[in-house]
Amino acid sequence: MKQIITSIDLGSDSIKLVVGEIHNDKIYVLSSNYEKSKGIKQGVVINEEEASKSLKSIVKKTEEELNIKIKKVVLTVPSYSAVFIKGEGYTAVEDTVTGEDITKALQSSVYNRVSTNLELVSVTPKDFTLDNEAVVKDPKGKKTTRLLVNSILATVPKRNIESAIELLEKNDIRVVDLTFGILGDYYAYKTKEMIGKTGAVINIGEYKTEIGIVNDDILVASDVIDLGGRNIDRDISYIYDIPIEESKKLKEEFAISYKSKTSATETREVLTKEEETIKINQYEVSEIVYSRIREILEASKKSINLLTKGEISYIIITGGTTQIEGFQKVYSEIFGKDKKVNELKVLGCRNNKYSTSLGFIKLYSEKLKFREKEAYTVSEEDAESLSTEKKKIDENSLLGKVYGYFFDN
Repeated sequence: MKQIITSIDLGSDSIKLVVGEIHNDKIYVLSSNYEKSKGIKQGVVINEEEASKSLKSIVKKTEEELNIKIKKVVLTVPSYSAVFIKGEGYTAVEDTVTGEDITKALQSSVYNRVSTNLELVSVTPKDFTLDNEAVVKDPKGKKTTRLLVNSILATVPKRNIESAIELLEKNDIRVVDLTFGILGDYYAYKTKEMIGKTGAVINIGEYKTEIGIVNDDILVASDVIDLGGRNIDRDISYIYDIPIEESKKLKEEFAISYKSKTSATETREVLTKEEETIKINQYEVSEIVYSRIREILEASKKSINLLTKGEISYIIITGGTTQIEGFQKVYSEIFGKDKKVNELKVLGCRNNKYSTSLGFIKLYSEKLKFREKEAYTVSEEDAESLSTEKKKIDENSLLGKVYGYFFDN
């Protein structure tokens, strides 16, 4: 069975849908699309009818492009108000540890640890202990009669994700797994050098900036800053009295993050809200962009220092705002000249706005491989038509199938 996985990110600015195939531990992007999102704010559906239109549009575009039906997806969710819980569980082993034994131990580590107002997003093993008290990262194939696991349970308030799950299910799309967007970002840029180390992830979103601390592939802390790309749009809109969508175009197509690279003589004509034509020069609008980006980065740096006192070995920074010309210069001012803005280099996905969805495909594949299961969301029939080069938890929960998300797939 081909490992073809469909990943979706319901953002406030746009919906991103990526279809990728994992082959020989490498990812091949079959399709990457985005659609302006309506009816979604900060990952929460506020207008189901509008959100459904946006979702249907991007699904139809992808289905027609690949000639498949999208019925299952993995979904990234925001980490707002995330709660991280230590879990511990065990299972009896007949002979040597299998992927099924790992699954049972993880399942046990969740039992009775998630309160009714929270929803489980992920369960990640820290380490395993065998009979002889040996502590290992991967126990598969080792002899023991009892396997104990220490895990980290990542949870969020139910309200954060219920509307997104309902939206997809009402459009006949089943969610088979969840993760935080910032963990998806980590996996999008993950290198061998990062394994075993502690780093930070920054994703500058439309309305908020998410910060995460990752230790040895595990998200251990997170924070959210009430600043994002929309603040830049509003600044430009207010100062020049122009519509917000016009200010967004100026930010993305005309302004430069680092004002010393701009021209005071280069101008662009725009219409104000009163339909008066004005000229805006590049230097002035870039100064507005620079000031706000600097504020976002300074707040992100402060957040990282509050989240961990340990040594940060790397920083991943992503999100659509990082694509603005000159962003690297501002980033270097705050975090140091040796820090570079991350860039996606996967063929078919060369824009940072896709990092969350792309990374979750890698994460989902790795997670199921560790449990000796196949990772796919596309039917065998549809998969064959594509080619590349190459136990019970709260029944009142919307994700009452939570064991299905984490253990049955």
